[in-house]
Amino acid sequence: MSVKGKKGELHLDLLPCVQATVTGSIVSVERTDDSRKSRAFHGLTRALISNMVQGVSEGFEKVLEINGLGYKAKLEGKNLVLAIGYCHPIIYPVPTGVELHLESEIVIKVRGADKQQVGQVAAEIRSFRKPEPYKGKGIRYRGEHVQRKQGKAGV
Repeated sequence: MSVKGKKGELHLDLLPCVQATVTGSIVSVERTDDSRKSRAFHGLTRALISNMVQGVSEGFEKVLEINGLGYKAKLEGKNLVLAIGYCHPIIYPVPTGVELHLESEIVIKVRGADKQQVGQVAAEIRSFRKPEPYKGKGIRYRGEHVQRKQGKAGV
């Protein structure tokens, strides 16, 4: 199954236990038998096709925020360069199909048509410096709450 739109084109290989038919602008997903595996893949396939349609028409976006003194990001060509407290800058090559936009030095927007790929890229960028619980420094998703710890008491 393939879906085309203004944001791009996505493909999905259907499993033999699930069939998809297109009538007009409606896509219907049906299973060939009533086994447990077929029922599970029926819902999965329906959700994947729905995400494909939404992705090629509107696109998906994840926003990352960098917190910490001197922490910042910049784009150099096809690479994202992160200065996040290590002795060297981290260079992350941006994969095809995903766009990175910097709102400022500390806000990264990850955009693309493929929901899974956008989430994967955002998770990889976040994994370079996860938010730590004492000062809250690190890379986090916008709106993510980090449980803070008290630290040492009475010194």
